[in-house]
Amino acid sequence: MGDNVYPGNVLLCRQLCISDLVLVKSKSSLSQQYLATVIEWTHRIGIRIDLVRTSGTSQRQKNRIELPQKTVELVRENSRRPWANSHHKQEKGFINDIEEISMDSQKSILIIGAGLGGIATAARLAYQGYEVTVLEKNAAPGGRCSQLIRDGHRFDTGPTLFLIPEVFEATYASLGERMEEHLDLRRIDPTYQFHFDDGRKLAITADLKAMQEQLEAIEPGSFDGLLRYMVEGHRHYSLAVEDLAGRNFNKLSEYLNPKNIGLLFKLKGLIKHYNNMGNYFQHPYLKAAFTFQDMYLGLSPFDAPSTYSLLQYTELVDGVWFPMGGMYCIVESLVSIAEANGAQFIFNTPVKRIAVDNGRAKGVILDDGSQINADVVVANADLPYVYRNLLPDKAPADRLDRMKYTCSAIMFYWGVDRVYPQLDTHNLFVARDYRASINRVFKDKSLPDEPNFYVHAPTRIDPSAAPQGSDTLMVLVPAGRLKEKTEQDWDLFRTQARSAVLERLSELGMADLVDQIKFEVSYSPRTYKRMYNLAKGAAFGSINHNLLQVGYLRPHNRHNRYRNLFFTGGSTHPGNGCHCSGNLSP
Repeated sequence: MGDNVYPGNVLLCRQLCISDLVLVKSKSSLSQQYLATVIEWTHRIGIRIDLVRTSGTSQRQKNRIELPQKTVELVRENSRRPWANSHHKQEKGFINDIEEISMDSQKSILIIGAGLGGIATAARLAYQGYEVTVLEKNAAPGGRCSQLIRDGHRFDTGPTLFLIPEVFEATYASLGERMEEHLDLRRIDPTYQFHFDDGRKLAITADLKAMQEQLEAIEPGSFDGLLRYMVEGHRHYSLAVEDLAGRNFNKLSEYLNPKNIGLLFKLKGLIKHYNNMGNYFQHPYLKAAFTFQDMYLGLSPFDAPSTYSLLQYTELVDGVWFPMGGMYCIVESLVSIAEANGAQFIFNTPVKRIAVDNGRAKGVILDDGSQINADVVVANADLPYVYRNLLPDKAPADRLDRMKYTCSAIMFYWGVDRVYPQLDTHNLFVARDYRASINRVFKDKSLPDEPNFYVHAPTRIDPSAAPQGSDTLMVLVPAGRLKEKTEQDWDLFRTQARSAVLERLSELGMADLVDQIKFEVSYSPRTYKRMYNLAKGAAFGSINHNLLQVGYLRPHNRHNRYRNLFFTGGSTHPGNGCHCSGNLSP
């Protein structure tokens, strides 16, 4: 884009899919950074930038924005995508640490768990020539990114949104592969369809004209708030990836230095996300629509730092995508690449403990008592489970137990006899009292009387997810995690959640859904604990991502005593994000 921008020219944006012009009017209060970021954003979400020489005095030209040289330079600067470079500039990542150990003639590597972090680690190390064996307790790879197939219906039982494709591109590139040769990605637009309790809807879309019309109908002036919010999201995203998520911290001094302390304020780390929304929107519907994404990290929007405005930015700018065939295609393709490079996957093989001696991990002992030795061990099992169940020293396990954990969920997987056009691909149903519903989940560790919930209907983008004329519906109802001292009645919660969802969907014209459900599979926090060894049944990566549990303060990727024992997965640095911690390298 930068090559086509010249000083003295003016900006005219035309949405590719519509005929009407989208005019961004200048205001004296707008900074050059604001304009540059908005221009960069519109470019990335599929808007063509038409640039015309300044001449004449028509009303149409008065609505255009002049681009001085300073703004042009900022546009070019903003076009740098931090993930594209972060993997090449990290000072030291745990993959590199493994490589350094292996240079001392050690070659065999054991990985416990075939979640995406473990698979990505296995693929990277196998590609570099190491002898890699992956042990998985379940019958198939994937961990929380698994799938369920029944009677021709295919469900993703974990993530349903493919975000930040550049991270995945970097992973495939590190394996000598091209992502597009393995994944057929389709962009989802509208990204979400919000359903509010009074029947109003909001479709989050990259079509700026449509967004402007919808937002202004809810709250006059709010479209300008959206643009300013995206500028903040861009700043938070760039800073967080460059300086936090894209690198390892091996010393406290690397993390708590003057630069990073200043970063805390730049990222609004001390301001609650929902409170910060008052700077951009006043209507509760809009505040809910642009904060619920904190739930990806198992955080309440009322407790999460404003840093996480980066999530909404990435969704609108980089897009929300879906791989044809389902999210499980990512698992299958990475396993295939790893196996092609010599990695061995062994399933239905639970690990009883990690064998340690003289300050080193020697290998693992399986449930049947047999031992497999290795020069390096990588644990992709949930980190609190590893420290509590697989290692001898319980003091670190006790420390992890005192950390803050994510929430959980009650899941329903429904094979349905008919298709309901009322649903889009991603559907969010917001409770009348958004705050009270979320507080019941996070503060009371319970199920709200009126829950917020999410419905995924993959056949809207991928018809192969269900037999013709049928529908595949996944419903996620946020719920509290397992309590330590008292046991919740999850059978009762499941019944209540199901009734609340069906009642809300009936208001959408789906009153006969209960009769159209051919089969139902349901998960609860007990399922997540049993199936994936997730501590406290916390479904979103166990340890949450609050301010005191990120960066150096998050559990590290390398054991501080057994230096040939490494960790990857959602509960270690950098945290949730599928396979990121399996790809930290210089």
